[in-house]
Amino acid sequence: MALAWGRPRAAGPGAAAARRAAGPGDGFPSFLPKEVEKIKDPFARRLAQKIERVPVPVQIESSDGWVMSSCVKPSIRSNNNPVVLLHCFDSSCLEWRHAYPLLEEAGLEVWAVDVLGWGFSDLEKRPPCGVSSKRHHLYQLWKTHIRRPMVLVGPSLGAAAAIDFAVNHSEAVEKLVLINGCVYEEGTGQLAKVPKLVAYAGVGRLHCLLPWWKDASVSFMRSGGYNVVDQIKEVKQKVLIVYGEHDRIITKKLQVRLHCELPSAIIRQVPDCGHLLHVEKPNAIANLIADFVQGSNC
Repeated sequence: MALAWGRPRAAGPGAAAARRAAGPGDGFPSFLPKEVEKIKDPFARRLAQKIERVPVPVQIESSDGWVMSSCVKPSIRSNNNPVVLLHCFDSSCLEWRHAYPLLEEAGLEVWAVDVLGWGFSDLEKRPPCGVSSKRHHLYQLWKTHIRRPMVLVGPSLGAAAAIDFAVNHSEAVEKLVLINGCVYEEGTGQLAKVPKLVAYAGVGRLHCLLPWWKDASVSFMRSGGYNVVDQIKEVKQKVLIVYGEHDRIITKKLQVRLHCELPSAIIRQVPDCGHLLHVEKPNAIANLIADFVQGSNC
C-alpha cells in the first residue's frame, strides 16, 4: 500500500477523497444539531452527511429497550474482517473525518461508531452510560449489525474501551489497534489536558449540543470510568500499538510499557505528531491500519 504521510493533499493519494468531500452533498441527517451547517471542513461535512442511526438493543431501567445508535456504515465489502473505529473521550465518529476515506480507498470495510453516551445517538430515554453499559451497547451493535470478527481501533481513551471490550467479548475481535492508548489511568486521567480547541476546531464538540449530553457524561463519570490495567495481560488478539513522537498526554514510556505487557504486539512511532494521531496524520494511521489488517508488515 502506498499512502503518503501527513494530511490528504489535492495532488496526493487522498486527492479522490478530497474531491468527493468537497463536492455537493445530499444534506445532513435531520438528527444532527443545526450548527453542522456552519462546518467548513469538507471532509467533516462529507462524513457528517454519511452518519445514520441504527437500532441497538440495550437495557433501560431494568427492562429491554432500543437505542437508535449513530454510526457511519461501510460503503464497500471486503474479504478482510471489518475495521471498526472508536473515538476519544467525549467525542464522536467525526474524529475520523480525514482518515475514514483513506481507509476506504485502501479497500477496507470500515465502520465508525459512536460510543454510547457520546456522539449523535438518540438518548432521549436516558440509558445508563457507564463502562459496562458502553461495553454492552457495543456488543449488541456488533451482534445485530456487524456480525463478523472485527479489527477494533481505539484512540486515546478509546484504547481502554477497546481492551475492555476485547477481553470481555473475544469472539467479536480479531485484532486490536491502540493509538496513543490511555490505558494506565483510572477514569479520564490526563485527558482533561487534551487541547480540544486545537484538535477539534468546533467539529468534535458538535455532539455537546444534544440535550442529553450532560446527563450521559455524568452517568459515565459516576461509573468510575475505565480501569483496564489488570485486563491488559488478558488480551489474546494480535495488537498494533501506534503512538505520536510528540504526544504530551501519553508518554512514550507508557507506550513501551504497554508493548512489554503485550509481547506479541507490534509497536510503531509516527514522527512529528502529537496525541490525536488520526486527526493530525490521517495518512500515516490509514497506512498502518491497512497494512495490519491485510497482514503486511507495518
